[in-house]
Amino acid sequence: MPANVRELRMGPLNNLVYSVGGGPQPLNRSRPHNDTSQASVIVRSRVFRNPATPTLAPFLPSDDPQQHLSNVSPAAGPDPRLAPPAKPLVQEPIGDHGETEPVPSQSPAAEAKLNSQHYPVKSLIPLPTNAPVSIPKIQHIFSSEALGDKAERENRLAAVKASFVRSWGAYKKYAWKKDELAPISGGHSTIWGGWGATLVDALDTLWLMDLKEDYEDAVKAVDEIDFSTIQLEQLNVFETTIRYLGGFLGAYDLSGGKHPILLKKAKDLGDLLYGAFDTPNRMPVTRWRWEEWRKGAKQEAQESSLVAEVGSLTLEFTRLAQLTGDAKFYDAIQRITDVLDREQNRTALPGLWPVIMDAKEGKFTDVGFTLGGMADSTYEYLPKEHMLLGGTNPQYKKMYEATMTPVQKHIFFRPMTPDHADILFPTGVRVNTNANQTVPDYKIQHLGCFTGGMVGIGAKIFDRPDDLRTARQLVDGCIWAYNHTQNGIMPEIFAMAPCIDEECKWDEEKWLKIVAIRYDRIDRFTEGMSDEEKGRWIAEDQRLPVGFTSLTDSRYILRPEAIESVFIFYRMTGEKKYQDAAWRMFQAIENCTRTDFANAAIDDVTAEHPVKDDRMESFWMAETLKYFYAIFADPQVLSLDDYVL
Repeated sequence: MPANVRELRMGPLNNLVYSVGGGPQPLNRSRPHNDTSQASVIVRSRVFRNPATPTLAPFLPSDDPQQHLSNVSPAAGPDPRLAPPAKPLVQEPIGDHGETEPVPSQSPAAEAKLNSQHYPVKSLIPLPTNAPVSIPKIQHIFSSEALGDKAERENRLAAVKASFVRSWGAYKKYAWKKDELAPISGGHSTIWGGWGATLVDALDTLWLMDLKEDYEDAVKAVDEIDFSTIQLEQLNVFETTIRYLGGFLGAYDLSGGKHPILLKKAKDLGDLLYGAFDTPNRMPVTRWRWEEWRKGAKQEAQESSLVAEVGSLTLEFTRLAQLTGDAKFYDAIQRITDVLDREQNRTALPGLWPVIMDAKEGKFTDVGFTLGGMADSTYEYLPKEHMLLGGTNPQYKKMYEATMTPVQKHIFFRPMTPDHADILFPTGVRVNTNANQTVPDYKIQHLGCFTGGMVGIGAKIFDRPDDLRTARQLVDGCIWAYNHTQNGIMPEIFAMAPCIDEECKWDEEKWLKIVAIRYDRIDRFTEGMSDEEKGRWIAEDQRLPVGFTSLTDSRYILRPEAIESVFIFYRMTGEKKYQDAAWRMFQAIENCTRTDFANAAIDDVTAEHPVKDDRMESFWMAETLKYFYAIFADPQVLSLDDYVL
């Protein structure tokens, strides 16, 4: 088990709110292609513009260009949002994607970086220029609520906001401008490069919760970030992208472009990260020794890369290209997409990509498959990128639909439970290529809880109505896991026994025998016991909730994936039971993770008094509390028809 599973996730498009059209205004998914009204799309808490908008100018808070330029530091150079609409971003197209020769940059520094690459791109793949397609509505049409329901909802909303304010206040007091707060000791860490990961990651949540004074303070601190100084020898490109690049772009868009410094910082960071793509095949070095490259060393993509870290850069780089007009960022991720597309049906489990990718050769020979950690967000981003691009690149729909058949056949399973729950969980499988057989492990990850929201959104936007039941079962599965542990919190990783038929009767003897086999334990306590007796003793000794067959990792590290999908499915159905489930989850998390001044990860969700770890990941305020807040907010706040989550 890696020390930090978060590194293997792209996730909950960790805190990402990107505007696709400027400002939180209604997105008419069926409007004519020539409609240039502003609209927004949010992805994992950050906001993207509507692809139907032909220029970047509508993002500006005023129609006076000089007013916007006055907010830009002279050192920032020309405001890239002010590019004349008639000026093409690329030259005459060539090749399948309409590749073009790189356009000379307006920034001498950026041009020098482009020319100093060892393996420069000779022709850039431009953003699609065809008309956006109509995307069906996702969100339920809510009617007016009873006064009692409204009061209850607003009380819950206030409680979530109070939790955020408490954690943010502790971060400001003890860890300001550092990556993470240590919520027990009051210390801090620089695990993500030392640029203030929590500060940047939580910007959009500050704006969303109307904490404008704190937001302004944070933006001022952002101005001091220097990307030429990094407190790491090796940079995790994926984590840097989702926490920093996504944070800048999300806050910039959600606030309507109020602070150009956020876009400037995003461009600065994007230029730095672009160096990770300077390889012979343009696949990125995901664990990047940036200083060696900057000093002139040549590099190649790794032969063993996590597919999530290669395949989950799509949204941020696309949005950066849309906002700046710099096609190199889209070119970078489109080359990855082309490899994923080409190889999707050549893997050991056609339709899915294994956990490990040979990025150096652009091949997939591994035989382990999952929608959990190390692979998850590669799949999660397919429908989101489709929406971000307005459906103009058909690859994402095609690849998403190609995953659904093998996922439903091999990955999703119904567990055997005492209450005959109609639920599903995603698991991992290995392929025995000699026997042409898949071998599931029936392990379940908290990370995998994003699948309910993903499948629900995919069912709507790709007109797959039968998948809505699957989405409900997946969301209900994660709620079930929260409800059935001793403290009401789902653990990081556990296992359950699969149903063997549609009736799915509970069989306690079978459950206990599987527990005994899982732990394979013979000692002075279990010697001479039958499998059933041994299983019962182990279940009690290990505090296994009834139905769990093992607890591989009993921690909870303030993760957002479950509440993310609960929020999405509530907004899709309007069923209040999902708000009630979210409230139970929030109360349980607060009860177990609250420290003297913030919240901390815990070591064991089954313990009567879990031990707290001195760690508060940036996604606690950037994602987890954002989703808890959004589910109790007015339904028009972050509407799924305005935003992509």
